Amino acid sequence: MTAASPARRLSGLLPRRSDWTPARRSAGRDLTAGLIVAVVALPLALAFGISSGLGAQAGLVTAIVAGTLAAVFGGSNLQVSGPTGAMTVVLAPIVARHGAGGVLMVGLMAGLILLGMAALRAGRFAALLPTPVIEGFTAGIAVVIALQQVPAALGVTGPHAEKVWQSAGQAAVRFAGHPTAAAPAMAVAVAAVMLAGARIRPAVPFSLIGIVGATLVAEAASLDVARIGALPSGLPAPSLGFLDAGAAMALLPSALAVAALAALESLLCAKVADGMSVGERHDPDRELFGQGVANLAAPMLGGVPATAAIARTAVNVRAGARSRLAALTHAAVLAVIVLAAGNLVGRIPLAALAGVLLATTVRMVEVGSLRAIARATRGDGVVLVLTFAVTVVFDLITAVAVGVALAVVVALRAVAASGRLDEVPLKSGDGDGGQTAEEQRLLDEHIVAYRFDGPLFFAAAHRFLLELSQVSDVRIVILRMSRISALDATGAGVLGDAITRLEDRGITVLVSGVKAGHDQILAALGVAEHLRRDGLVFPTTPDAIAYARAHLRTSGVLPLAGSAELPRLTPKPST
Repeated sequence: MTAASPARRLSGLLPRRSDWTPARRSAGRDLTAGLIVAVVALPLALAFGISSGLGAQAGLVTAIVAGTLAAVFGGSNLQVSGPTGAMTVVLAPIVARHGAGGVLMVGLMAGLILLGMAALRAGRFAALLPTPVIEGFTAGIAVVIALQQVPAALGVTGPHAEKVWQSAGQAAVRFAGHPTAAAPAMAVAVAAVMLAGARIRPAVPFSLIGIVGATLVAEAASLDVARIGALPSGLPAPSLGFLDAGAAMALLPSALAVAALAALESLLCAKVADGMSVGERHDPDRELFGQGVANLAAPMLGGVPATAAIARTAVNVRAGARSRLAALTHAAVLAVIVLAAGNLVGRIPLAALAGVLLATTVRMVEVGSLRAIARATRGDGVVLVLTFAVTVVFDLITAVAVGVALAVVVALRAVAASGRLDEVPLKSGDGDGGQTAEEQRLLDEHIVAYRFDGPLFFAAAHRFLLELSQVSDVRIVILRMSRISALDATGAGVLGDAITRLEDRGITVLVSGVKAGHDQILAALGVAEHLRRDGLVFPTTPDAIAYARAHLRTSGVLPLAGSAELPRLTPKPST
């Protein structure tokens, strides 16, 4: 690597003039799309800010700041970034343990981690996450977000617990003791308007219609429901007052979790955007860089950690966006709303925002996709269900770790099951010439050949050892290894154990067809070294059979033939 390589790598992550070429061709469509996305994003930004524990203002700041910076520095022309439901699931426990300052610190650290991931070109690894894990934690996130809305939807304040399902249970108990109808009715009505409206007119922002209607009803009827509260008329001044070097190590696991979630959700969202458009291809490393810059800046202004938002990005694409100008327009419109209508936004009932998120969770779950994965294989179904359950009961990062680990085990089991050890007949034409029927019978009685097919590695090796240990009473065993697709140290060691066990029973072992790469592993571990020394490793199976026949002749098992001589016991190179 040359000294200029780091500089070239950094320059490849920075914005370039060509990023804005599409904007010059479709400025009008992008401006319109950005306005539509802003209308959809406003209630979501407010709701996710409140759900995170930092308040509605934090949600708006995140949508504005992260939306702007991710649009400029990110790797997709169509992404719209801001606060998301998945992120609030991770942030709520951080708020409970470390307060608002802890969340801001985590966001800043996560931004640095994302920048490091971009520099290391880690974007390509997101494609390796198994689909059952993605679908499982997406469904789990939907349930957790819905549980987070239970207190606000019931008009109950105060319940705080380590787990969201505990808070939901406490809110339900309090509501049962003092039931009121206004908040639940409002939440249900807003959710119903969104879900029903999406079926009739998908392009219409029914979330905003539902919130405006609920706010007007609450004002006209003077309903006793909790409101967002007054918002500052402008963005906060940048500040690093939340920095606490002493808490950095304690917050590092949370920062890693936030960075991993931001990377995963953003790259998955970019992939979805590419699939919805024609000719668009995102740059995964630039996307990580853009999210890193956004998450560095948002905490300085009081915002929560951000990521690309699939719902808002989908609206952006469907509205006709072609460039980054649409995401910038969305952020600018939200900034105008904060500056000009902060007092009006503050009158929105919390129950109405809870209704928006309840409807959002319903639309997050793709029942058909879940059913298809559950029916695909038993292993995929187990991974899906377990990831979902751990997400709801524990937390998202634990769920992803457990899901990926289980998926790896399932995959290894499937690969191991694909390997076989088959007894293969000796063909009459193999070896040093034809033979009579009587000679063939004697060969079959005293020589057995086994062929390995597939991988011989730690997950399957001991099964092969057991099968080889059950070989019937014969004089010679030929191990055909040309079809082994993968060999590791465990497989090589087990092969050596099998050879030793066979030889301890007085059986001569011959090996044929060892590939060059596998031969290096065997040689490095000293496996079957004595077979090489004695010339019992052969390049092809016919060579091994010829040796075996000649060996049986000298032993008196087969009749001597004038042309048959015992092959020289000199090592032969294996291929």
